[in-house]
Amino acid sequence: MSAEEAWNIWAPHAYDLLVEVAARYHAVITYGEVGKEVQDRSRVRTSALLQNWIGAVLGRVVRRAHRQDHPALTALVVHKDDGKVGVGYAEVLQVAGQQPVEDEMERERHAASARLDCYRYFEASGLPADGGKPALAPRLEQAVRRQRATVPQPRPTCARCGIQLPVSGACDYCD
Repeated sequence: MSAEEAWNIWAPHAYDLLVEVAARYHAVITYGEVGKEVQDRSRVRTSALLQNWIGAVLGRVVRRAHRQDHPALTALVVHKDDGKVGVGYAEVLQVAGQQPVEDEMERERHAASARLDCYRYFEASGLPADGGKPALAPRLEQAVRRQRATVPQPRPTCARCGIQLPVSGACDYCD
């Protein structure tokens, strides 16, 4: 079987799988999980490295979702190690006629919004009555929180002289 034939077999399975993921509010799935599941469901296996074929399969999902006027289901697929969408997410924007998003965190915010569209469209269980909020993938959200916690907060300054205040909070020069 050719790679193209395998991709065409796997794509509908990937689509169905992503619709299932979209049915759970704030759920995401990793590229590896998608790869394993489409092979299990189709019983068509490959020994090729995931990164050499998953993009072709998800590209088919992007185009199908666009043709059916469904939200960008591939926004639900993230990397296991960092919780980010892959560079292939650019295809979602391209197919929709939108400009590419170069900034990584801006791309992640776009994907979070696209995921929320998926949860709403497919009426996800656990979706709040207010329609929910976009959210970064859990692993990425944890990394962002850790990073924020390690950024030192600026210390207060004296209102009169502008010098940074000591821990006591009283200016050594003005008080």
